[in-house]
Amino acid sequence: MANIPKDLKYTREHEWARVSGKIVVVGITDHAQTTLGDIVYVELPKLGAQVTAGDSFGTVESVKAVSELFAPISGKIVKVNSDLTEEPETLNTDPYGDGWLVEVELSDAGELSNLLDADAYEKLTKE
Repeated sequence: MANIPKDLKYTREHEWARVSGKIVVVGITDHAQTTLGDIVYVELPKLGAQVTAGDSFGTVESVKAVSELFAPISGKIVKVNSDLTEEPETLNTDPYGDGWLVEVELSDAGELSNLLDADAYEKLTKE
């Protein structure tokens, strides 16, 4: 069974969001990394880039496929996990910890209500 931390918010596209005030840390879920298989490359946005909820902000490439990453919320990229350039497999081994992707400065807190809670996400992954 997939690991779905209760303290996070989720998208239907399998990204997670850890909200801390106006800063939102974004990553891919355990379900996503399991489905993708061994991740070999990650392309992330530049520092300072603007992202829009629901729009693609990068890609993750596995031995099986290339998948787009979708922003759970809108805002400005304030931190990028550059370690993933050298060690993209961290997404497989620690998707909720060292495998985080970006930190976004939230521009519209109202968008958080569009995200799924852990129970709703778990139900989605079982469909």
